[in-house]
Amino acid sequence: MKYLVITIFLSLISASSFAQGIEEQIKVLSQQKWQWMANKDVDKLASLFHDKSKFVHMSGSWKKDRELEIIKTGSIWYKNAEVHDVAVETFGDDTAILWNRITLTAHVRGNDVKNEFTVTEFYKKEAGDWKLLDLTFSSVRDTHKIEH
Repeated sequence: MKYLVITIFLSLISASSFAQGIEEQIKVLSQQKWQWMANKDVDKLASLFHDKSKFVHMSGSWKKDRELEIIKTGSIWYKNAEVHDVAVETFGDDTAILWNRITLTAHVRGNDVKNEFTVTEFYKKEAGDWKLLDLTFSSVRDTHKIEH
C-alpha cells in the first residue's frame, strides 16, 4: 500500500512537471513568434504556422498564406509586441492554448499605431513540432487582466 501511494504521488509530480515544461515551451515559442513577425521572418513563421491555420485581426480573418504575404510585404508590420501577461493551459501533451496581453506597435497603411490586445494562440504538436493553429487578436483596455 505504501508503495502504491508513493508511486501515485511521484506520478502526479511527474505529470505536473511535464505540463509545466510544455507551458514553458509554448511561452518561449510565442515570444519567438513575435520576434519573427517583427523581423518579417516568413520562413520561420511558415514552419510554425499549421497549413490550415487561421488569423483573426481587427480588419478581418484569413488563412496562413495571406498572413505570410501580409508580413512579407509589410502591409502589417508587427514592429513590437510588448508582452505584459501570459497564461497557458495544456490539454494532454499535444495541445496548448496561450493568452497574452500585449501592447502592439505596428505599421499599418502608412502609419504607426499602438493597440492593446489579448491575443489567443492555439498550438498542436504534430510529428514532434509545435504548430500554431489559430491566432486571434481581441481589442482590450490596458487595465485588462488575464485570469490564471
